[in-house]
Amino acid sequence: MILYHGSEKEIKKPYYRGSRPHNDYGYGFYCTQYPDLAREWAVSDDHEGFINCYNFDDTGLSVLNLNTYPILTWLSILLINRTFVIETPLAAAAKEYIISEFGIDYEKYDVIKGYRADDSYFSFAQDFINNTISIAQLNNAMHLGDLGDQIVLKSEKAFSKISFDTAEHVPFEPWLSKKNERDKRARDAYFAIDKDSYVPGGIYVVNIMDEGIKTHDPRIR
Repeated sequence: MILYHGSEKEIKKPYYRGSRPHNDYGYGFYCTQYPDLAREWAVSDDHEGFINCYNFDDTGLSVLNLNTYPILTWLSILLINRTFVIETPLAAAAKEYIISEFGIDYEKYDVIKGYRADDSYFSFAQDFINNTISIAQLNNAMHLGDLGDQIVLKSEKAFSKISFDTAEHVPFEPWLSKKNERDKRARDAYFAIDKDSYVPGGIYVVNIMDEGIKTHDPRIR
C-alpha cells in the first residue's frame, strides 16, 4: 500500500522508536492513506512542512484494526498514552475501569489502524471520561469533520517493510486553512450537541461502571 506522513521535514528513513512516547498509540510511525490529510498534518501555525510518500508491504504483519472493536478499546489505548485532565474521582475511576475492562495487548501488534485524536477529537474523549456525553454521542463525534484513519507502524518488523518514495513541500496555504476548517467543522458540530441535557436511554461512563458493562455488551457497539 501507499502511505503518507506529514511532517515539518523530509523523512527518508523512518526509524523504530523515533517518535514521542505520548502519541495516541505510544511509540510508532504515524501515517495515513489520505494524502490531503497528510498535507494538513504537515503544517502548523509556526512551520510549513512536507508530505512524505512511502511504499509499505504489510504481508506477514499482525494488524490491529481498532475499527472492529468497541470505541472504548480505542479509548483505553488513548488513556494509557495521552495525558488526560482527571478532575474528579469519577473520572479517575472511569479511566481505571476502561483500561482494565476494555484494554487489549496492543503492543504485540506490528501495525495499528484507528482514529487519530486531533485536538478537537481528544476533547470529545475527555468529555466522555468526565461523564459529560454518552457513548453514543462519543461514537457520533468521532465521525465529525471526516478525520479519517491513521496507520501506525509499531514494530521493528513493520519498519523493515517501509521504503521512501518521494517528498513534496507543503506550503502554509491552502493547507493550514484546510486543517483549521476541518477542525472547526468538527467542533461546531460537536458544540451543537446539547451536552447539558440528559439523554433518555443514553449510556454514560457512570452507567458503564455501575452496571459492570464489558467489552462484548451489544449496548456499547
